[in-house]
Parts: sequence; C-alpha cells; structure tokens
Amino acid sequence: MITASIVTYNTNPELLRTVIDCAVNSCIERIYVIDNSTADTLKAFVGSLSDKIEYIHGQGNVGYGSAHNIAMRLAMAIGAEYHIVLNPDIQFKEGTIESLQEYMDQNPDIGHVMPRIVYPNGELQYVCKMIPTPADLIFKRFLPSSWTSRSMRKFQLKFTDYDHEMNVPYLSGCFMFFRVNVLKDIGLFDERFFMYPEDIDITRRIHEKYRTMYYPAVTVIHAHAAESRTNKKMLKIHIANMIRYFNKWGWIFDSKRTAINKALLKELNYHE
Repeated sequence: MITASIVTYNTNPELLRTVIDCAVNSCIERIYVIDNSTADTLKAFVGSLSDKIEYIHGQGNVGYGSAHNIAMRLAMAIGAEYHIVLNPDIQFKEGTIESLQEYMDQNPDIGHVMPRIVYPNGELQYVCKMIPTPADLIFKRFLPSSWTSRSMRKFQLKFTDYDHEMNVPYLSGCFMFFRVNVLKDIGLFDERFFMYPEDIDITRRIHEKYRTMYYPAVTVIHAHAAESRTNKKMLKIHIANMIRYFNKWGWIFDSKRTAINKALLKELNYHE
C-alpha cells in the first residue's frame, strides 16, 4: 500500500486540485490532506474530489513536518509500505508513482528516493545537495551568484549533470518517497523544526543507515515558490529553524557531516 500526504496553509484550491488529481490517478490508495489553516474552508472542496482523501484540520499552524507526521502515523497504523510527502505545487504524469514503487521494490536497501525535479518550463531543479555547513547556506542566500557559482556547483552537485543515479545525503523536501519501515526505524520529521530544514534532517538520518537515492529516470514538476527569498516573515522563520538545525548537529564541528560529504564527493569523482 502507498499513502501520501499534502500539507496546506491558505492554499489555492485550484493549485491543490492539480496535485490531488495526479495522486488520485495513480496507485496511491490513501491521500491525507493536513490543513494548517485557521479555518477549514478547504474541507468541502477536498472531500468532493475523491474518496481516497482524508481531510484533517489541525489546531492552528503546527508546522510542515509536524503536520506530515500526523499523516505518517496514520499511514503506519493502516500498514502502508510506502509514504509520499507531496508539496501542493507538485504535478506528475500517470505511471510516475508506479515506476518509483517498482524501483523501491527492486532495491530494499533504499529508504528514500527522489525523482528528477523540473520547473514547469522544463528547467532542471538542483534538488541534490551535500549536507550543508553554515557557510553553504549563507553563501547561497545572501551573496551574489557571481561570487558563489563555484561553491554552489559543488554543494548542489551540479558537476554531476544530474543524469545518473546518486546516493545523496540531502534531498529536497518537495517530493519525498519513503519506505515506511525505515521511518519506523529512524523516526519521523523532527518537530523542533517548524519548516525548512526538516528535509535536511530526515534525509541525513536515513542516509546514515540506508541509501537515499536520486533517480532521474522519473520526472516530477515542481512550481517552487521559494517564499523565504521574497517574504521577510518566511525568511525569519527559515533563519530561526536553520539555527535550530545547526544547534542539533553542530556548527563548525560536525564529524559525521565531514565524513558523509567526503565519501559522497569521492563516490562522484569530484575534482576541484
């Protein structure tokens, strides 16, 4: 059984319809829509789309990871084998989920897989990354791209051309295909993070015990609003949660990060 969850917060219903239609027309058997909005105005709309959907209205905005955890606990309770975390701005073709399921079935040592991700115009998104240092995130966000192109080429693994399978320790949270037994082993999203670094944290924890694979044979479209680049409130939330992340794992001294990144670059034959 495959389940999926979508977390909404004042989400445009037509945007939501697109991702739900994609999920409904796939082998996903149960779709949990966790609504973090103050009002449950999406309830009737979502309920009219499919009997595969279970709508859950939370008690205020509990955060991205915490809301998905509600769904993942429900998925575990009904015996799901795989669970997919979907952003509301995702869309994919028929056969996408089935291809990823087949890949996971054939590779039981994989805990999490991510397909090739593109913008609506077909441009590639760089969703595979090294485990970040504080400098990586500061350079990416606050310095001109002309100053940081070399470091970002390395951090975002652009030198690989994204044309082959890779075992990557940090995969973007816009589309996360998890093996449920692995989540039972390593745990769910860390609820200390309201949003943003929860994907870094969970991929890293899975990667320490299982493979976390980028699989470019399958493609998914992601609109990618990148709100924290344009919204000062979201930027503050992003910064606060990244501080929590580095407080957890280490700022300058993080021996596991160093070892994992070194092994990754060696496997990918990276040269300065």
